[in-house]
Order: sequence, then C-alpha cells, then structure tokens
Amino acid sequence: MTSSDELHKRRGAAVARGVGSVIPSYVDRASGGTIVDVDGREWIDFAAGIAVANVGNSAPRVVAAVREQVERFTHTCFMVAPYESYVAVCERLNALTPGGFEKRSALFNSGAEAVENAVKIARHATGRPAVVVFDHAYHGRTNLTMALTAKNMPYKHRFGPFAGEIYRVPMSYPLRDGGLDGATAAARAIEMVEKQVGAENVAALLIEPIQGEGGFVVPAEGFLPALREWATAAGVVFVADEIQTGFCRTGDWFACEHEGVEPDLVTLAKGIAGGLPLAAVTGRAELMDAVHVGGLGGTYGGNPVACAAALASIDTMQELDLAAAARRIGSVLGPRLHAIADRDPRVAEVRGRGAMLAVELVRPGTLTPDPAATAAVSAACHAAGLLTLTCGTYGNVIRFLPPLVISDAELARGLDILDAAFA
Repeated sequence: MTSSDELHKRRGAAVARGVGSVIPSYVDRASGGTIVDVDGREWIDFAAGIAVANVGNSAPRVVAAVREQVERFTHTCFMVAPYESYVAVCERLNALTPGGFEKRSALFNSGAEAVENAVKIARHATGRPAVVVFDHAYHGRTNLTMALTAKNMPYKHRFGPFAGEIYRVPMSYPLRDGGLDGATAAARAIEMVEKQVGAENVAALLIEPIQGEGGFVVPAEGFLPALREWATAAGVVFVADEIQTGFCRTGDWFACEHEGVEPDLVTLAKGIAGGLPLAAVTGRAELMDAVHVGGLGGTYGGNPVACAAALASIDTMQELDLAAAARRIGSVLGPRLHAIADRDPRVAEVRGRGAMLAVELVRPGTLTPDPAATAAVSAACHAAGLLTLTCGTYGNVIRFLPPLVISDAELARGLDILDAAFA
C-alpha cells in the first residue's frame, strides 16, 4: 500500500494548495470511533469528519442501503425523472424537525447550498432583501455564504466583493460579552436591526443555535426565544442553521429543541446521510411553496444514493437512540474537560452540549486569546494519535465531535491522550 509520505508528495503535485488538511496521514479505513491510516496507525476520532459521521463510518445500515441503491440506479436527476427515496427523505425531515405545522423540504448537495436556498426562499416569500446574521457566524464558502460568514481568514480573504444586503449584529457570547443575559443580548441585536436596517426590510434572520466554526459559542438562555419572538412579530423568516448541530449531535435531534424554538426554516447537512453529500431546507409549507416551479433544484440535489444513505442513517439514529448516546458522551467528556480546566489556567471556558463540546484557551489571568497554545495542544493530540479540530474567530478553541457510536474504550483512550497533551 502507498505510504502517507508518498501520497503527500503526489498531493503536492496534483492538488491545489488552497485545499488544506488537519493531519498529514492518509486514511485507509474507519469505523466506530477509530480511523486507520495507510501506514497502519490508529487514530481516535474526535472530529467525525466535522460532525458528519454521527452514525460512524461504514455504518452497517448505510453500507447495505448504498450498495442496494447503486445496483439499481445511481442518477436520473429528480427534476427530470423523480424517485421515491427523495420523497421519503423529505417526509422524514418534515416529521423530525421542530414545529407541529405543515412542512415541505427540498434537497441539495452541501450546507452552503442549503443556506443559499434558504435565503432565496425567505426573500421570495417576503419580498424583502435584507438578511441579518451574527458575529462569529459561519455559513459556508460560496459567495453569498462567505458574505454571511464573519471570519476573514481563511474563509473570505481576498475573495470579494461579496453579496450585498447582509447585516451583522452581536452574538450572545457569555464569556466575552460581560455575561449579558439572553434577553438583554437579544434586545441589543434587535435594536441594531431596527435602527440600521429597519425590520420591514428584513427577509430573514439566520443563526446557528450553537455556533460551529465560530467557536462552539452557546448563547445565553433566552437569546434564541427572544429573537424568535421578535422575528414572528416583525414578519421576518427565522432560519436555524442546524448544519453542524443537527441529527442528535447536541443530545436532541436538533439544537433548537433545547429551548423549544421552532424555526420557520431549518438548513440541514453534515450528519444527515452517514458521510454521503446531501443537504436540505425544511420549513413552513407556505414559505417553501411560495417559490415558483423550477425556482429550486440542482442537477445532483437529492441524489438517489445519498437519499438511500440518509434514510438508513435516520433509521440508525432512531434505532440506537443516538440523541441519548450524545448525552452520554457529554456526561463523560464534560467532566474530564472541566477537570482539565480546574488545573490549567489557560482554559477560560468549557462549553457546548451533548457530543458537541469545546474548550477556549487564553493567556492565564486574561481573556486574551491564545491560538499558539491551542495549536500546540492540538498538535500534541495528533502526535499521540487523537484527531482533534480547532476553531473560533480567534483560533483559540479546541472542539470535540466524536462519532455518536464511539465506544467507551475509544472515548476513554482519547481523553487520556487529551489529558497528556494539555500536560
């Protein structure tokens, strides 16, 4: 088998430099909470392909469903010759997402594409142009979603000009906003919108219930419900970006459920299909159906193989109760992270829910971000065979996203490596 070193040399001559990777090892196989590289080295997986492999790699139901579908047909384009699995995925999403109202769904390829289409739908349905987003937000790498995203490097640097009518307001970030309560933080954001944009001009308010790339920022309790209440009163479409938080990751099927928030539209991707590319917008029927026939779609959107994988993934999540598994993982991971924080003054905060947890690192005694220490701890994890990811506006957050099927032994081994890395 070709070694990682050999593959890395080939990559340098073939793959664009702008495409980065976290580790220099190349994957041979993966299952549960373990990845094995081409050199035979095992890695404990605390990344899950950035919250994609919630059901684990090569989940049995997913493998069987994909194999069966590939043997039947691989692509006809739903807009040309439709098929049942697309309809079935939409039915499942309509039933699973928050809100007891009538819903419709449309399927796409990636999270960024889902966000773009949610904006299209909101603008078309309301006849308004403006979209409100938040500090530290991440929504994708297309032109519109770069405009929606807060962080410049590496996502936006020298890629402009960007789409217009995007307005950014402060996020509830308890560690860094003086501990504002949720209602006060929401009122601050709403006042900016009403004074600087005008509620009557706003098509959509777009927010991650827990921010992902921005640093796993968990807003103060009451922040999301207050925004939801204002959006309803102002006729603004409330869009929840559940791309990273969805499909059992936070201990609920969707993070909005924690405070009983019912979005008008939800964007979905990542954990939806066991690793195959699929995304969706699900929402109120009157909004989704406001768009004219032909206004939504795409050649590969809702590919039949990806739909088969999604149906099998959803079955797996329900059968194994992966929302409960996420809570169990959090009950093990959380105390270990707090124990590290208790003895290491660089850790300013442990935050997150379920199996979506993070630590933010600072210079001791301050709130000054320490991206160098963050990178050093993560590098020490990698050197010892634990795959971790960093994130955050300031590059000073280590995030933990293990597959929801990770074994107790794999989780314990990974946490032992993390302890040693901090030491």
